[in-house]
Amino acid sequence: MTLQVVRLHEQAQLPRYAHANDAGLDLFSVVEVTLQPGESNLIATGVAIALPPNTEAQVRPRSGLALKHGITVLNTPGTIDAGYRGEIGVILINHSQQPFQIHCGMKIAQMVIAPVMRVAVQEVSQLDNNTARGEGGFGSTG
Repeated sequence: MTLQVVRLHEQAQLPRYAHANDAGLDLFSVVEVTLQPGESNLIATGVAIALPPNTEAQVRPRSGLALKHGITVLNTPGTIDAGYRGEIGVILINHSQQPFQIHCGMKIAQMVIAPVMRVAVQEVSQLDNNTARGEGGFGSTG
């Protein structure tokens, strides 16, 4: 499967896998931004993609940024639909008590390409609740 990528910014780096068996492609910033404690910001990557049909891209946090600096993707996972052709932006938030500097070229998130199943929506008068869980919600399993 091929992912077509266009550089929209001269500083843009193509998404890439850091290791052969990684699930996520690294995404890189093309801007210099300081995230203050509690602040979120849309960080430009300088790339646009054309996903294959019946796929999506999921934008996810980088575990090292989250653990070491409290930086994560605000709407994780962010979904990029196959029909979107604009620049990929990553909404980062600083959950730490310290300002965090994002540099041009810094790895800011990872992008996982995943299959998408389409369903037909059918309205019914009631749901089949004959399951082990039934209507048990949050905390219902202990």
